[in-house]
Amino acid sequence: IPGYGDSPPMEMAVTAQGRRTFLEHVFQELGMQRPVLVSPSMSGRFSLPFLLAHGDQLAGFVPIAPVGTKDYTAEQYRGVQTPTLILYGDHDTGLAPQALQNLQHLPEHRVAVVPGAGHACYLDKPEAFHRALLGFLHQLK
Repeated sequence: IPGYGDSPPMEMAVTAQGRRTFLEHVFQELGMQRPVLVSPSMSGRFSLPFLLAHGDQLAGFVPIAPVGTKDYTAEQYRGVQTPTLILYGDHDTGLAPQALQNLQHLPEHRVAVVPGAGHACYLDKPEAFHRALLGFLHQLK
């Protein structure tokens, strides 16, 4: 994610519109047609603006306790028809409950909880995480 960790800051990433545009460019450059967007934690600042503007371009969306869910209204979420798997570790008592509270307004969602896992549930319990993710992917058209 530009500007996080050791990656250099990027002027485009300062606004939600810029972050959405960045993702548009990534998908274009990679030639991706209807990808499934997997979005852990800080990447929510990029994925959520994209989802709300271009959710119809995604085959699916997998938020993993993303940041920024409170920046949008229940009504905005209700307008998204993208199949969504809300995924989180049951020991994530920080971001996961807030993300679930907001993302549950997405009409085409289901929830998967990774037992015994924290915020980075994909690192804590990779087999359970991958089972949930693959189960969702197999159900997509």
